[in-house]
Amino acid sequence: MTDEIRQRAQEILGHEFKTPELIDLALRHASMSDSRLDSNERLEFLGDAILGMIVCERIFTRFPDYLEGEMTKIKSLAVSRRVCAKVAIDLGLDELILVGKGMQTQSKLPPSLAAAVLESVIAAIYIDAGMDRVRDFLEPLLDPLLDEAVRSGHQHNFKSVLQQHAQRTIGVSPNYRILDEKGPDHAKAFYIAVELDGVQHEPCWGQSKKIAEQQAALAALTELGLVKTGPGGQPRMTAETAGFAESDISTPA
Repeated sequence: MTDEIRQRAQEILGHEFKTPELIDLALRHASMSDSRLDSNERLEFLGDAILGMIVCERIFTRFPDYLEGEMTKIKSLAVSRRVCAKVAIDLGLDELILVGKGMQTQSKLPPSLAAAVLESVIAAIYIDAGMDRVRDFLEPLLDPLLDEAVRSGHQHNFKSVLQQHAQRTIGVSPNYRILDEKGPDHAKAFYIAVELDGVQHEPCWGQSKKIAEQQAALAALTELGLVKTGPGGQPRMTAETAGFAESDISTPA
């Protein structure tokens, strides 16, 4: 581990380690070591548990009106391995992972390594400075993910609601158009609008095509007066669509 890599890691994490060996270990993949005990695998195990606990704690605190099933859904959407990998990549931690020569020949490291290094640095911070310091690091990263999970979970079937309404009332299906896209391939965002019977409704950005289409469907339903904002800012169906919509909204993919 070079001083440059260690310093860069500390800048990313916003934490200067009292025990620098911890961040060295957190960034060391098993392929870099003669013994797996001298790699980040044990830290990954601990960090996974800490991350799960803080996520549950944050959901419990921020969404006091949600039941156990709803909180579980948010957790599964917000902290999947794919999301953890994306967070690590966005922070630049994936560029600091120390791997063996065999893996260095790969043009791109597997996303699972990025997810693992996020968990290992969480454990390293915990051991070095305690849980409050981990919360300081994680909460600004987690809150946008939780908000996105809430939006995604509650609007998951708005496309289905709009489809049923359109076919029932005007006999056509919605058409989703990609108007723009941005970002790298591993984290591309899309700007999508839904067109219904020749009318284009408000376009929306989303972190995937699926999310953008769901948000565009919600925008169309809102413009049509079929969705109102309920308690806590959550979308609620009007009487016209409630009969077939409410169960769809709360059902995950």
